[in-house]
Amino acid sequence: MAISKERFEEVADQLRVLSHPTRLQIMSLLFQNEKMNVSTIHATLDIPQSTASQHISKLKSAGLVQGTRDGLEILYEVNKENVQELKQAIQKAS
Repeated sequence: MAISKERFEEVADQLRVLSHPTRLQIMSLLFQNEKMNVSTIHATLDIPQSTASQHISKLKSAGLVQGTRDGLEILYEVNKENVQELKQAIQKAS
């Protein structure tokens, strides 16, 4: 089945979000560690907490990361379903 123009635009938007090195590092961390909070991400990457939060927000907006509240903190993880759909869309485009 052919991919719609709208889906190509969504894929391009997601790839733009992933094009930042820090966001790729965050995705890599989340793939390795399953779930992490912002404090752990910022400490691991040695970046300000506000910077980590901004990058996570962009990843969430693109549907690549999701957060789950656990008491007072939010644990972030890769949205595996959306990442799998992104991978499939790229494969269909080639």
